[in-house]
Parts: sequence; C-alpha cells; structure tokens
Amino acid sequence: MIKFDAVTKKYPDGTVAVDDLSVEVPDGMLAVFVGPSGCGKTTSMRMINRMIDPTSGTLTVDGEDVTKVDPVKLRLGIGYVIQSAGLMPHLKVVDNIATVPVLKGESRRAARKAAIGVMERVGLDPKLANRYPAQLSGGQQQRVGVARALAADPPILLMDEPFSAVDPVVREELQTEILRLQSELRKTIVFVTHDIDEALKLGEKVAVFGRGGVLEQYDAPARLLSNPANDFVAGFIGADRGYRGLQFSPGSGLPLHDIRTVEEAGVDSLDLGPGDWALVTRPDGSPYAWIDVNGVGLHRQGKTLYDSTIAGGSLFLPNGTMRLALDAALSSPSGLGVAVDERKQVIGGVKADDVIAALKAKRKTT
Repeated sequence: MIKFDAVTKKYPDGTVAVDDLSVEVPDGMLAVFVGPSGCGKTTSMRMINRMIDPTSGTLTVDGEDVTKVDPVKLRLGIGYVIQSAGLMPHLKVVDNIATVPVLKGESRRAARKAAIGVMERVGLDPKLANRYPAQLSGGQQQRVGVARALAADPPILLMDEPFSAVDPVVREELQTEILRLQSELRKTIVFVTHDIDEALKLGEKVAVFGRGGVLEQYDAPARLLSNPANDFVAGFIGADRGYRGLQFSPGSGLPLHDIRTVEEAGVDSLDLGPGDWALVTRPDGSPYAWIDVNGVGLHRQGKTLYDSTIAGGSLFLPNGTMRLALDAALSSPSGLGVAVDERKQVIGGVKADDVIAALKAKRKTT
C-alpha cells in the first residue's frame, strides 16, 4: 500500500506544491492523479520514489517511510513510465527493456531473453528488439517504456502522463492496453494525467487536485460524476458529466430494432423512399455505410456512394455501455446505432429513446 499522511511539499521560495495530502492507494489498485497544470499531482507521484522529498508529513510504501529507505533500492523496486518514453537512444529496444534487471544483477543474456517476453506481453513485435528508439513510432516507443517499467516485475508502477505525446488513436490503444495488463498483473499503479476523460476511463479511484496542491476529492469515477465534492470538481469534470456517467451503466438490456441491409453490389437496385435509410454491408457482412435516396441518386451519377460512413462512430456491441449505445444512435444519420456481434455481423439497431427509457426505469428501481 502507498499511503500519504498529511504530506506537504513546500519550496524555499514559499511555493506550496502539495498541501496536507492524505491519500491511500491499496495494493493492486490503479489510482489516477488528475488536475490542471501546477496543481501538485506530479510532485505527489514523484515523492513516492523519492525523486522529490516531502517537507512534512509521512509517505509510506508497504508500511515503510520512504525517506528512510535508500533511494536507489527504492527506485529499483518501482517501475516508472514518463511522457515520450524517455528511452536511451544509444541502446537497442531489447537493451532498454533489460536495463533494470541488469542493474539488479541479472545477467545480460537472461535479461535480454526475458525482455522479449515482456515485449510480447505489451503488444510489441519481438522483431523490433534490435531496433533503436528513433526507428520506432511514438506509440511503439511508449510501449517500450511500459515494457521497461515491467521488466523487473515491480509491485508498483508510476506513470507520469505517459500517453500525452501521442495522437488520439494511439492514445486510446495504449489506454486499452494498460487496462488489459492491469487486469492480468494487478500492479499498484499511480497514473498522472491532466485529461479527465483518461482519468475516468483508467482509474479505479481518481484524485482530483486543485490549485495550490490541495486534494479536492478522491473517489471512484462513478461517484465523481454523480457527486462532485464542490464547484471546482464539477467544473473540472465538465458540464457533460451526466453523459459521461453513462459509461458506468451497461447497455446489455436495450432492445434491438430491425435494420434494412443491402450488400454493396446491390445498391443500384435499392428502392428507397424519402426518409428511408439502408445499411450497406461489405462482402464479409460487416457494416460499411448508411445510404438514403439521395445517396442512391449520387451513385447513379457516378459520384460518391454514401452520404455518411459508419467508420466506427455508430457501432455498438451489446455488452457495451449506455454511453456507447447513445453515442452510436446519435452518430448515425438514420437515428439507429448499429449493433454488431463479436464477428462484426449486424444484429440490429439501438435508439436513443430506448437508452433514455432504460435510464428512467433504472432510477425508479434505485
């Protein structure tokens, strides 16, 4: 367990970076520290591995005061992932990953062999082992950073805005990867971010920091959304917190409506009236695009086939959340979100009205 007990960090010029912080992160939990720039979240995390020492209060890891533990020994038992990976450019990927095990006395050969296994665990092709960091994409570099932090199998992992330098698509992939790894490994993780959506997606508990290093609220994501402690927390989460809260409600009970489908090769023979929509499917049966009477007309003129493609925006898996179901319906030009099974085959459509009705029914029973 990581425990902050009335921890304060005050610099010689009088700046208070962290003010009387009391927080517990139990073993095996992924806790997220979130807040605006300069609120003390990164300072708090760096005190865990003594990159910064507290001015007052007590910070313990597994019951030991970190200020009384040799900092080198402490850090060798804590994985650390930072923004832009922080890889050593002169070392190959496999040697970057093997760094900490080698420092702990493991033979280079054994460490390199184990590093290949860690690469596979974090979704990296072992063929990349002999490349240098500059030869990798940003997402691959971040995966190497995660692999390096996991290589010595530390019980604690510190992650300082690790995904903020990659594009949104890669960032979402890395977030999903961290959730998968955490479900398997159950490390004690402190993850720092300034992105509230990332915090709500990843955190089992989320600590919201305010100006002056004050902890405003420390709660489960669903509780933060439904019961923000004060105006600062509510404002930081945003005005759409009710919509965000839908991600914690399962959409498994929603009714599925019939959808008219047509294979791409049969679009020319479609007979659609005003306001009618059909779902165009690929040869493998997966959904491709919505089309209406105007789309058919454009196709016959040799122009673009579809008014609006699906591109993932209006797709919904029945084991998904209410938020995904509502987003699917709202994203669809027909008003029907496309429900698909695990093989991406169309099984029906979801409506926004059904999501709202389900929420009303849930409120009546709680």
